[in-house]
Amino acid sequence: MNDMTPVRGLPAIPGTASNALMGLSRKAKAAIVVRLLINEGADIPLEELPDEFQARLTTQMGSMRTVDRDTLAAVIDEFTDELERIGLSFPGGIAGALDALDGKISRHTAARLRKEAGVKSTGDPWTRLRGLSPEKLLPVLENESVEIGAVMLSKLDVSLAAELLSRLPGPKARQVTYAVSLTNAVTPDAVDRIGLSLATQLDSEPLRAFDTNPVERVGAILNSSNTLTRDDVLTGLDDTDQIFANAVRKAIFTFANIPQRIAPRDIPRILREVDPAQLLLAIAGAEAAGFATARDYILENMSGRMADQLREDVEEAGKVKPADVEEAMGAIIAAIRRMEQSGDLLLVIEEEEEETDE
Repeated sequence: MNDMTPVRGLPAIPGTASNALMGLSRKAKAAIVVRLLINEGADIPLEELPDEFQARLTTQMGSMRTVDRDTLAAVIDEFTDELERIGLSFPGGIAGALDALDGKISRHTAARLRKEAGVKSTGDPWTRLRGLSPEKLLPVLENESVEIGAVMLSKLDVSLAAELLSRLPGPKARQVTYAVSLTNAVTPDAVDRIGLSLATQLDSEPLRAFDTNPVERVGAILNSSNTLTRDDVLTGLDDTDQIFANAVRKAIFTFANIPQRIAPRDIPRILREVDPAQLLLAIAGAEAAGFATARDYILENMSGRMADQLREDVEEAGKVKPADVEEAMGAIIAAIRRMEQSGDLLLVIEEEEEETDE
């Protein structure tokens, strides 16, 4: 018989597997398993348990002293048997289900279910905030106090924090930067509450059906439209909303915009992505389509030998169909857009004309 008492307040447990578990509650068994795993260096995410369960586990472990080897072996055997009998497990409650399906169901559905069930987003709020774009975080930083802004910048990645700081007005940026020096006394609980508050504030924003704004959407559509349709739509927008029409014009990139938006050094790289037959058609029909300036810009910034050969091919081609020219120009613009979206090309930003009083 072993005289060691496995749990304080319980009688000694005989050192046999059949009797070792007698008198042990499930809480005591759980405490034994957790203690063993911690001793073995396992990283157990106990913080994900509800606070009530964490408190019960802590209280149970505090009430226990020693466990003999037979009892430990019996508890582990039982624990192992239960694990082996489990074929599939599901997260408990709607909160767990939503976490398990994160990214698999639409944001709209997830937000609606959370709202209906009164479930808040779980996990570290700062992890979610670090994954947001500067455009999403900047309004929050602008509207919050400098103290909250200082904590926010301190918890974000350095590159993201620097990007946000550069977009703040000078006085606000200096105030927030100085406030960072005063954050040493901020407690972890306060940082967590601030993170939860900011995450909740962002979650309260209504979900949008479109990822891009109206100007970008209309600009993308007109980019793929023919010249006649594009000009007709822009003329109609001028009559309806001049400001919106001007914004759409800035979002549109056409063959005529090449001299203003493409750096000379990038012309050869772009042409390598274009079918030579399409390039020939675009150059041959550019003047008739009103794009002689863009044609000359392309010819001037390619190799002299290639430009001369292209001019000869244009003379031999003779008259080309306007529809074929439009399609060829569209192919060049599509290549430019692909390079821009992949990060291989940076478009030149057009400077807005400053209005001066006469």
